[in-house]
Amino acid sequence: MKHSRRLDRLPPYLFDELDKAKQRLIALGAKVIDLAVGDPDLPTPPQIVERMREAVTDPTYHRYPGYRGSAALRNSLASWFHRRYEVELDPDSEILVLIGSKEGLGHLPLALLDPEDTVAVPDPAYPVYANTSIMSGAGVQFFDLKEENAFLPRIDELDSLGGVRLIFLNYPNNPTGAVAGSGFFDSLVTLAVKKGIMLCNDAAYNEITFDGFQSPSILASKGAMECAIEIHSFSKTYNMTGWRIGFAVGNARILSALSQVKVNLDSSVFGAIQDAALTALSLSYDQNLREYERRRRLAFEWLPKLGCCFFYPKGTFYLWGRVPPGLTSTEFAVRVLEKANVSVAPGSGFGSNGEGWFRIALTRPVDEIDEGFERIASLNLWTS
Repeated sequence: MKHSRRLDRLPPYLFDELDKAKQRLIALGAKVIDLAVGDPDLPTPPQIVERMREAVTDPTYHRYPGYRGSAALRNSLASWFHRRYEVELDPDSEILVLIGSKEGLGHLPLALLDPEDTVAVPDPAYPVYANTSIMSGAGVQFFDLKEENAFLPRIDELDSLGGVRLIFLNYPNNPTGAVAGSGFFDSLVTLAVKKGIMLCNDAAYNEITFDGFQSPSILASKGAMECAIEIHSFSKTYNMTGWRIGFAVGNARILSALSQVKVNLDSSVFGAIQDAALTALSLSYDQNLREYERRRRLAFEWLPKLGCCFFYPKGTFYLWGRVPPGLTSTEFAVRVLEKANVSVAPGSGFGSNGEGWFRIALTRPVDEIDEGFERIASLNLWTS
């Protein structure tokens, strides 16, 4: 059987390849410590689970849900967004419930781009932005995220990109942990309005920030509602990765186009999950942040002892470190997996600018993180 040619344009999906290698070792009896994938180990808060337990027995939710998401959830999201960001949203036209943020990011190029269009994607970045754009048939231009600019794109570089219809962003940033302030968003929105470019900020990690920093919404910038949407997720904030629920907010025409794609490809989120998400919006996530801060402090103690230089993050639960001299990102990841049974993500999997870096996810208990670093330290890779 022959598959479509568009699949031949895709690189191997990073996390799938990592998981295959990890599973091979586990099958041989190895105890692998997985510091590669950003899947929170912390349980979903019990209030959310209990609300789901009750809601799943309600026959009202045993039928197709509304395509845009329930009115109750969209109204609650509008209230939450105003409290958090001081941005007014119309629940009927400026909020769209998603089957997780990845689904919205994946369908967006289908909604906005024709084969002759070009999308601008950061390098390094979550691979989904480029891969789903390729699958839609659009062209992809990459723009640089460099350490010397705190892994923010340069506005003048974005201004120089030709023929771009859509720009993907992700702040707080995966994989680097970098954050963006309101001044950056203001400048970017000004550029987008001037050039007629659409913007999508993947804000999956907006509530996971440290050192007193609070992520702004791009929609708070003047003119953003003319050109931008933001995609949020319950996954990382409320430890709900398996529940598959997120939401897109912003420009009504962009969301209408995204909704039109979804109407033809999915039937929205199970109503009981939407009901449970209402409970999530009433909860604090401070306990999560305290636990991630504890894990960060441990990592910050270990990395200098290894001799590893790293970028200091103010957002996400990731750490972005330099690989030892003489090794590529992939060689380093393979070495620590095979010799120490620790899985980390090679930076090259996030783009060419990720070469020379690796990513660690602080989504394992403290004792496992500590043991993982101890195993890596035993290899003496930075000091040999």
